[in-house]
Amino acid sequence: MANKLHIKKGDTVKAIAGDDKGKSGKVLRVIPEQNRAVVEGLNLVTKHFKPNAQNTQGRIEKIEAPIHLSNLQLVVGGKETKVGRKLNENGKLQRFAKATGEFIK
Repeated sequence: MANKLHIKKGDTVKAIAGDDKGKSGKVLRVIPEQNRAVVEGLNLVTKHFKPNAQNTQGRIEKIEAPIHLSNLQLVVGGKETKVGRKLNENGKLQRFAKATGEFIK
């Protein structure tokens, strides 16, 4: 069984290391097998596409590459926070923001 991650799709995160340090964005997808996430507007790389039947010109695009989860920190209510887990009122384990103590959706 895969271990629980502190970041999920749709979360807002901030890069705390690397070339994009200080920038934030929305998580587009999480890759649990590699402990990585693709974040909107972060870790942009240049991808070259060869010409084909649909696109006879070919093209060069900037796309988001995956970033390791250790280089990302969750942002809740505009404030960076660590993530913990505790039982909610229904007895279900849920993520919570350690900075504020409130549960994360």
